Amino acid sequence: MSDVFLLEYLRTPRAKGSARGSLHHRSPVDLVAALQTAIVGRTGLDPGAVEDVIVGSASQVGEQGANLARTATLLAGWGDGVPGGTVNRFCASGIDAVAQTSARIRAGEIGLAVAGGVESVSRVPMYSDRGPLWSDPETVERIGSIHMGVAADLNATIDGWTRDQLDAYAVETHGKAAAAWDRGDHARSVLPMTRADGSVFDRDELIRPGTTAESLAALAPAFAGLGQDHLALAAYPEVGAIDHLHTVGSSPALADGAALILLGTREQAERHGLRPRARVIAAATAAVNPVLMLTAGQEAIEKLLARAGLTPADIDVYEFAEAFSALCLRLRRDLGPGPDRLNPGGGTIAMGHAFGATGAIMVGGCADALERLGGRYGVAAVSGAAGLGVAVLIERVAA
Repeated sequence: MSDVFLLEYLRTPRAKGSARGSLHHRSPVDLVAALQTAIVGRTGLDPGAVEDVIVGSASQVGEQGANLARTATLLAGWGDGVPGGTVNRFCASGIDAVAQTSARIRAGEIGLAVAGGVESVSRVPMYSDRGPLWSDPETVERIGSIHMGVAADLNATIDGWTRDQLDAYAVETHGKAAAAWDRGDHARSVLPMTRADGSVFDRDELIRPGTTAESLAALAPAFAGLGQDHLALAAYPEVGAIDHLHTVGSSPALADGAALILLGTREQAERHGLRPRARVIAAATAAVNPVLMLTAGQEAIEKLLARAGLTPADIDVYEFAEAFSALCLRLRRDLGPGPDRLNPGGGTIAMGHAFGATGAIMVGGCADALERLGGRYGVAAVSGAAGLGVAVLIERVAA
């Protein structure tokens, strides 16, 4: 078994996932290829040495279809001999790409690879693949697959969170994200892009630094009118009624973005003059019922820590995809991380959720945070649709 190391990490800034967003004019293939070119420029790596490129994406149709990873690799000029493939575990696609690729390196199948994710929600809208999980009423009724926002409100109702608590978490994450950007915490790993008008785009654009409890209190519940409460209550009749408390302010904002991580063995790092930044220790997947849905990321963390012989207190940084405030409050209650350990530089409620890219951003951001804070262990985790979750455990390599 070989140790696996995170050798480099780059991502785009996250843009609004609409036609008004700063990355709407860039195709998802273009975003990935741009990151591949930048990795070569930053590291001096011969791209022909990369043995595979694995990219996660949640909607693999249209511009994100037909094996985007292979297409981007060819467009980036990495040569005909570098393979590419895609994975789809919904919102956990990017972190799953990192987990699967790390496992292959650990097993000795490959020695140097790139893993990450991409999502251009503005060009390939959510649900555009028209899968039965979204579009077939019989399938939806049979398995009880509800909208993520309804699932978030169900979780908030079960756990007893109040609207004020949900809004307070959103205020906190916006404040942390704005402060982190002002300090330059994210700048090292963000590749500046250009907007359609040629201006520089180098900062996540969804952050609202002036967010207050008062401004969020004025927002209406976002998921009360979707007509799916009966599916949730069929699985959890003891709830009685769902309190619809999440708003657009306490929900993850839709974003366009991409992220790539260069992974390899120590031998490969030495061969190519690269410094290992973090060791990828292990990963875990979990699944829960598709109604409760969003608790799977936390379950993956708990499974992973038990497997590694660690306690929640051993983890210095938790990078947890903010799939609505309720699930972050649940993790904080159960595992104990305060604001300094849970998403210390802000999370997806503030900076945006680029579905397939989010998990790779979580892993890379975890390595960045460990270096910045001097911590040892970090966990990144994402919950996805249909009750799926993936978590990755890393350990900082001292310089």
